[in-house]
Amino acid sequence: MDTPLIELENVGVAFSAQRRVGSGRFWALEDVSLSLRQGERLGVIGRNGAGKSTLLRVLAGILQPDRGRMRRSTVSCQLLSLAVGFTPYLSGRDNAILSGLMIGLRQRDIVSRLPAIKEFSELGDFFEQPIASYSSGMLMRLGFSVAIQAEPDVLLIDEVLAVGDAEFQEKSGNALRERMRQGHTVVLVSHDETQVTTLCDRLLWIEHGKSVREGSRDEVFAAYHEDLHLVGGAT
Repeated sequence: MDTPLIELENVGVAFSAQRRVGSGRFWALEDVSLSLRQGERLGVIGRNGAGKSTLLRVLAGILQPDRGRMRRSTVSCQLLSLAVGFTPYLSGRDNAILSGLMIGLRQRDIVSRLPAIKEFSELGDFFEQPIASYSSGMLMRLGFSVAIQAEPDVLLIDEVLAVGDAEFQEKSGNALRERMRQGHTVVLVSHDETQVTTLCDRLLWIEHGKSVREGSRDEVFAAYHEDLHLVGGAT
């Protein structure tokens, strides 16, 4: 079997917990292990506060583990984040350039892609207007249209498929599926089981900062649903 692109062993990440009684440290991730190979589409599931977003930031290299081991081959990882670097008084066009630079694109590349960004975002004349006049949905459409231009080896996606109205959600989902068909390695965090089932071939379930189960969609979802039923029945 191919050597993993990224491998985590018993990884933990702690934050300051000064606002909590007794202060000290709060472990957002306590004991998470996973392996990610070329071309895999890994879905990460779990309840709110389980540590899913923190895990993506570790994989992206934004956060370093406080304990455990992370081994990474020479691959580029990009966290698909919306509205990175947006400035309210600048136009959609100017913000697209700044955001593209912040996610690692060269200026000449992002400038050459501006027509595609404008078309995909469906902003029309608003593309030339200050984004202070945008609705939240318009901001998300612009953010997604810029973020999807990045071409990393590993694409990390954190709950960004619910972008705009239903029609644009379908469009953005199709764009991500096309990336996957091209062989990109993807890690997706989502609460939408339909999206996870459609887009991912393997799942990691984490709770309270710990790995609970990793495996096929069917076996992990079966265990997850059983746990939800047991917890719900106990309340």
